[in-house]
Amino acid sequence: YDPKEVSYDNLLDVFFKRVDPTTVNGQGNDFGRQYRTGVYYHSEEQESIARARFTNEQLLYSKPIATELKSAMSFWPAEKYHQQYLAKGGQNAEKNAVETIRCYG
Repeated sequence: YDPKEVSYDNLLDVFFKRVDPTTVNGQGNDFGRQYRTGVYYHSEEQESIARARFTNEQLLYSKPIATELKSAMSFWPAEKYHQQYLAKGGQNAEKNAVETIRCYG
């Protein structure tokens, strides 16, 4: 995430357009704790923005939002064979791509 490229609000817009935030531990055909959705913040300002957005999004659903909302922690890149996952599967991974992500295995 680069705030010079996209605002935190816009990042949340894209996130909530692409996931079902009420799904517990999964999206699409992928299920398990490793597939849980989350929104992470790096500052008090981002936390405030995210919490307000979660409150507004909840009004759109009858089920509770299951997406976790937490302070960002240390990040470790995935193993090499997991890098460029979408491109390796023949999917568009370019900036501003809007195609639905397909699961494959």
